Amino acid sequence: MKVGITGQNGFIGWHLCHTLKYSYVTKFQLIPFERNYFSNSDTLDDFVSKCDCIIHLAGLNRAEEENEIREINLSLSEKLAASFKRINFKGKLIFSSSSQEKNISAYGKSKKEAREVLFKASKKIGFQFIGLIIPNVFGPFCKPNYNSFIATFCHQIINNIEPKIIVNQQVELIYVSHLVEKIIESIHTPSNQNYIIPSQQIIHVSEVKKLLESYYNLYIKNGEIPSLETTFHINLFNTFRSYLKHEARFPVGHKKNSDNRGNFSEIIKCHSGGQFSYSTTESKATRGNHFHTRKIERFSVIQGEALIKLRKIGSKITHNFKLNGASPSFVDMPIWFAHSITNIGSEPLITLFWINEIYNEKDPDTYFEIVQA
Repeated sequence: MKVGITGQNGFIGWHLCHTLKYSYVTKFQLIPFERNYFSNSDTLDDFVSKCDCIIHLAGLNRAEEENEIREINLSLSEKLAASFKRINFKGKLIFSSSSQEKNISAYGKSKKEAREVLFKASKKIGFQFIGLIIPNVFGPFCKPNYNSFIATFCHQIINNIEPKIIVNQQVELIYVSHLVEKIIESIHTPSNQNYIIPSQQIIHVSEVKKLLESYYNLYIKNGEIPSLETTFHINLFNTFRSYLKHEARFPVGHKKNSDNRGNFSEIIKCHSGGQFSYSTTESKATRGNHFHTRKIERFSVIQGEALIKLRKIGSKITHNFKLNGASPSFVDMPIWFAHSITNIGSEPLITLFWINEIYNEKDPDTYFEIVQA
């Protein structure tokens, strides 16, 4: 099936595009889209004509002038509807709206109006339509000070800025990867309807703040992995980690305790378990060249010389870290970052590995991707 996504470079769009690319390799063909297509009817028509299904994510969440939010969000939907009419589109449109539709905010109103425009167009033109009513979304790489208080809190706490709670209300949350799976499921839902996507977690803003601050104290200050008792805690911690400046934080040196018996170093303290491994790697050999979407992983070099490379999926920027067993140190692997480790020395490389879950052959969460040619 040929799928087009507006807003491919946005928070949800980025996750959706790369999930389709790596988890649904044989099921979907992603049709490229650029924001400037909305400014050229011929280009927009060409895009629409190539798609069996379009997922409309593009829009504006925040602006200095509230009228700008309404004008842009409504305009994008109207341009899309006009294109559907010109080419007589008979495929499916999935529109991402928000639970804020019921609010009086400019954003909530604009999403409701935009959804209604597209729904009416579906009735007139005859294409399938699904309006997704989505709760508050959080996850890695969401823009701080834009549309997620969690993104803002993570950024502030990591940068030693005290987060301010305006209203300590309960919020309904959904993790971006779970939302992406719901969007993909809706591709195969045939009927014209609105679908309220249920939240995964209902929690007070103050509770989120308390958890994030505990992650800072345990992880940033002590290098410890906090207790991650539920899927929500794992998702929140991975979100928190995504706001770290990896090149500034890593590698982190191990504390060596020496006496006449030799040296002792604590590799990791984990408050909820996991899997610990080690490997020997011959000179010039490389391990890895894959990435994970949920796993938390640490590479610790205790003998030999290593080059660890990281590259965010979809990016051309590679981060390189040189580690030497003479001064044992570690690098943590961010989710959605391809990573590899190469023995750049002449003696065998000894590396210790820890991961937060025991390997499951049926659900490995490991995707092949070369970091750098």
